[in-house]
Amino acid sequence: MGTTIRIARIAGIPIHVHVTWLIALFLVTWTLAVGYYPFEYPGWSGPLHWVAGISSALLLFLSVLVHELAHSLVALAKGLPVSGITLFIFGGVSAIKLEAHTPGDEFWVAVVGPMTSLALAAAFTLAGGLTADVAVLSAILRYLGFINLFLALFNLVPGFPLDGGRVLRAIVWAMTGNIAKATVLAAGAGQVVAFVLMAWGVLQLFSGNLLGGVWTVFIGWFLHGAAENSRQEVAAQETFRGITVASLMEPDPEYLTPETSVRAFVRDHVLQRGWRALPVCDDNRLMGIVSVSDVKGLPETRWEATSVSEIMTRSPLLCVTPEAEVSEALQLLAEHQIHQVMVVAGDVLVGMITRAHIVDHLQFRQELGLKGRL
Repeated sequence: MGTTIRIARIAGIPIHVHVTWLIALFLVTWTLAVGYYPFEYPGWSGPLHWVAGISSALLLFLSVLVHELAHSLVALAKGLPVSGITLFIFGGVSAIKLEAHTPGDEFWVAVVGPMTSLALAAAFTLAGGLTADVAVLSAILRYLGFINLFLALFNLVPGFPLDGGRVLRAIVWAMTGNIAKATVLAAGAGQVVAFVLMAWGVLQLFSGNLLGGVWTVFIGWFLHGAAENSRQEVAAQETFRGITVASLMEPDPEYLTPETSVRAFVRDHVLQRGWRALPVCDDNRLMGIVSVSDVKGLPETRWEATSVSEIMTRSPLLCVTPEAEVSEALQLLAEHQIHQVMVVAGDVLVGMITRAHIVDHLQFRQELGLKGRL
């Protein structure tokens, strides 16, 4: 998702902030401090409007984090690994590595987010009433009650990738027994929601609400892209269903021995042949992988005297077996933004599958008009 900064770890889950979150923080603070609070509380001083604005913005994003933590904790309880949570310009996202195992798991992982936002809305509203004697604090808490209620209701809209879209997918999946069809339907609903949002944003622009219109159009555009990506992922998974890694991989791939110098790796493989990373093997037994990133931290004066085994990554190594479906390798490539995945039988390197292999396969199928398996 681009440049992120890790700010914490909660319940073993890394919490990251995307650089675009800073833009969102500024926009929300500015909107509240210049628009909302001066209109609702004209008797306050200018600095007090800004204090309320930035406090509300920070607590809003804290609410989003709690919402995403709820998704992640339920996912972990269902046996679905979570690699982290990222806050960014449009809110937050939990990186759940695997699809839910059952429609029931999908339903509960999805619905717990809006339920959490509803609970936060009730808590903030109650706290706002109890602190009525402290005007600024009460106003902030009541705003957070309203905004969490809005987030809960918005997320329940039945369009993927919103939580309501995931609930819809779980229901259709349970009724049809087909997660692919359920995803396509939920993604289609998500694109309809996205078009409605973009149309609403355009109407706001024509009515003079420049900031609100632009923001709504961007949210719609983001949802449309996310829904389309989900649809394409399902299409790719269906295309590769039953096709094993062994049928597409490059057998007997090139590798380095542990004694190979860093200079030889850079000169003979990176610069001359364009490899960004290569496995390191001792008599075909996989020991690790060395990449350009590993080399960057080593001064060039030490390249000749340093072997690749001294700087290589030993674990975790991203591998698949020859019997695995290509969709598993595709998921690793996309999730970790890498170009190749090693294929191993036990601890022996037997092949390599790359983005190029998968893209070529898809292009040939398209040229030949193939729809199903051969």
